[in-house]
Amino acid sequence: MKTKIKITSLFFLLALFTHTVFAVNDGGYTKERDVRSEYKEFKDHHLKDNHSFKIFYYKTGNKKKYISFPLPVIIYSEHGLDVFMSSKFYNEKNKRVSHIIDDRIYKIDKKSEKIKATLASGKELKVIDFSITKNVVLILLCIFLMLFVFIKMARSYSKNPIPSGAGRFLEPIVLYIRDDIARPNIGEKHYKRYMGFLLTVFFFIWFVNLFGLTPVGSNVTNNIAVTASLALLTYIITTFTANKNYWGHIFWMPGVPTPMKLILAPIELLGTIIKPFSLMIRLYANMTAGHVVLMSILGLIFIFQSWLGGTLSFGLAFALCLLELLVCALQAYIFTMLSALYFGAAVEEHHHD
Repeated sequence: MKTKIKITSLFFLLALFTHTVFAVNDGGYTKERDVRSEYKEFKDHHLKDNHSFKIFYYKTGNKKKYISFPLPVIIYSEHGLDVFMSSKFYNEKNKRVSHIIDDRIYKIDKKSEKIKATLASGKELKVIDFSITKNVVLILLCIFLMLFVFIKMARSYSKNPIPSGAGRFLEPIVLYIRDDIARPNIGEKHYKRYMGFLLTVFFFIWFVNLFGLTPVGSNVTNNIAVTASLALLTYIITTFTANKNYWGHIFWMPGVPTPMKLILAPIELLGTIIKPFSLMIRLYANMTAGHVVLMSILGLIFIFQSWLGGTLSFGLAFALCLLELLVCALQAYIFTMLSALYFGAAVEEHHHD
């Protein structure tokens, strides 16, 4: 147990150190520029999705050489499909430039990090962006990791009922979701129908949140589109698996005077939309706030510029990193628990005298 604690501590010390190094490197800190503005740019950059993985840079003379991994840019418009690497947006001095294909001019917006397209005539070109960004890479990585781990875990059960490898750690979590989340909230009769979704959404949120704590990772759940997609899946499953009692209590609540039913029906219907909306905002806001606070505390190292302030900031950031470990699992648990509650309400059987 002590060995595991030491390994975990070393990992987070390394992660925090690398975060600090990346803060200097990515911002290109110089004495001529204000350190607060410099670090604010880095913090904003960390919270946004990007079209490349920037690792570090080194100097050769007066020039900076950046080490990064460009990602594919895939743009569809009325002129057809354009595919190129995101490195086309940068010149040898790492300055952002436009990429021109025939009469189409592509560039990355500095504030939103989104790709904008115009024609040579100056007219804005409407495009559909299918680009592979950092968030997409981490989502795909999470999918492949889950498939690898759970397929291997399932195969091990066919040979031996006693779990081995990662199964020893994951089996108690799977059983907890089944016995303490699905069964009590959905019911013994219907819980098996939802287990696949509940397990998938729990481990997906947990894994991508953990990726966000790694130095080269990206805070995937900081993207409102990701949390909205997860909440939309919960809403769709709840809506299309609900029984007649569920809809009866929304549109024509039993035991309530008719005038009140007319008032309560639209309120209850609005409530079905507010529930997944709260799922989306809760996950997005909590994970974003955690990263903002962590990055802000790390920024105090550069603002204090002293061994005492730097040490205190680093220690506080380390403690917060450990707390973020708990938050990663907690947010996955809350999303799964509330989804199970909504599913349980949708299939609950009511008996009225």
